[in-house]
Amino acid sequence: MLTLIIAAVVVIALTIVIVWLIDKYIPKKFKSVILLALWVIIGYLGYITFMSVYGEIKFNKLKNERYKVVIETLKDIRDSQLAHKTVTGKFADNWDNLVKFIDTAEFTITQRRDTSVVDEVLTKRYGGVETFKSIYLIDTLGTRSVKDSLFGADTRYKTMMTIPVGKPDSKFELKAGFLDQNGINIAVFEAKALKAIILDGQDKNLIAKENQVISVDGVNGDALIVGSMQEVNTNGNWPKNFSNEQ
Repeated sequence: MLTLIIAAVVVIALTIVIVWLIDKYIPKKFKSVILLALWVIIGYLGYITFMSVYGEIKFNKLKNERYKVVIETLKDIRDSQLAHKTVTGKFADNWDNLVKFIDTAEFTITQRRDTSVVDEVLTKRYGGVETFKSIYLIDTLGTRSVKDSLFGADTRYKTMMTIPVGKPDSKFELKAGFLDQNGINIAVFEAKALKAIILDGQDKNLIAKENQVISVDGVNGDALIVGSMQEVNTNGNWPKNFSNEQ
């Protein structure tokens, strides 16, 4: 954007210089023709400059709108994966299993209850004087459908594998597995949509530029991602201005 503004300023300054030179050095009988041609060129350059700036403004507006839609779907994917891990101890590595899980699985509803019992070791140590220790018990109260907990009556989870904007019928890339950290296998997952797919149909130069973004208020890299296969992380790579929550 800054480059375009600088270019526009340079064109305007150059135009002023050329007009001054024509007025000073060109014979009067040629001035009208040259000035007419010059104004045509100026008009064309002005139009090109304006369309370049306006085109990037439109691109950024559409980009932000599409990103927000994709982010909402990535949140659904993350919520579904976290539920899958809560129930099974791992993340799903394919869409069929994840959708089937939501359709059929249930959360166990529990309640923690604090109580106290006789500490037999201390009671014996103190010569039979009853000594108590605090413990907590987990009571199972029942179960609740994962589908109802996450989505209620909404069936959008059945299509959450499809990127909702951009190139038609494109799907999020989904991976899951385990990372070894200090000898412990920790479950991880990653869901990703390439920017080139999300922004399909837009100016390829602007898409290429967007893929190179490094900014605190932009989505860095060439994709929108939630989770990670390289570290234990279930956050998204988008900044807060695209979403009310991570």
